[in-house]
Amino acid sequence: MKDIRIVFMGTPDFSVPVFKALAETYNVVAVVTQPDKKTGRKQILTPSPIKLASAEFNIPLLQPVNIKEEYEKVLEYKPDMIITCAYGQIIPKQLLDYPKYKCINVHASLLPKLRGGAPIHHAIMDGYDKTGITIMYMDTKMDAGDIISQKETKITKEDTLGTLHDRLSEMGKDLLMETLPNIISGNINPIKQDESEVTYGYNITKEDEKIDFTKTNIEVDNKVRALNPTPGAYTTLNGKRLKIYALRVSDRYYSRTTPGTIVGFEKDGIRVVAGTKEVILTDIALEGKKRCLVKDYLNGVDKKDLLGVVLK
Repeated sequence: MKDIRIVFMGTPDFSVPVFKALAETYNVVAVVTQPDKKTGRKQILTPSPIKLASAEFNIPLLQPVNIKEEYEKVLEYKPDMIITCAYGQIIPKQLLDYPKYKCINVHASLLPKLRGGAPIHHAIMDGYDKTGITIMYMDTKMDAGDIISQKETKITKEDTLGTLHDRLSEMGKDLLMETLPNIISGNINPIKQDESEVTYGYNITKEDEKIDFTKTNIEVDNKVRALNPTPGAYTTLNGKRLKIYALRVSDRYYSRTTPGTIVGFEKDGIRVVAGTKEVILTDIALEGKKRCLVKDYLNGVDKKDLLGVVLK
């Protein structure tokens, strides 16, 4: 299998286990990733995790600003197969049509559910009880190609974006390595996606990050877990942004209290009305302050000043 020329296209941490397994087993002749980006308060130019990983294997690297305009540089490597995993740009038809073994994508959902760029976030945020990995042929439409193989995992009430991301990343690596020999030998039966079952997991917007306390306490919990550890779900406390990283739900019932109202405290948390029930905030970061456990935050404030305040 070392004679098959593979071009790998990926960008974030999620892609790294997949890439490393490929590079250790197959002939990866080039890596394509997004250009370096400015990050953090100091806007430091930062390479993608895949760029850093590719350096370990001394594999040629391409960082096109627009792959649709610079695809010919990829074709110069004469790939027999192109494998993508969270690359971050739409692959042009010229690349889709070129390889002998076509273009393969590792997608973090059970397609046709959650097509799009943020399937892991939305699997939790939208209340799914399971998700998984799909190995698929790429198509001109977003995540619409034929399914080659799938593997599922349950989403627990303890799962956060972080835990589910890491689990799916390893699953993606394992399923791709199991599936590739069958793709190469032709021992597969691709299945067309059922368009009537399609849902979407579009990229997270700033509006998606804001907590709406008129929603049920379960929905609020889902949003918080879906955005932990980054970018973090937020609300405002007395005009300052308050990020919430963890909470637990309570069945205490409120028929007339305004959603978002702070109604009490526990040793480790702040009790807030969500819908007609309650959530207990346990892990937060107030604007200008470091992330901390609520039990530590409460040591430095007067609880009387918080009681009755509405988070908006």
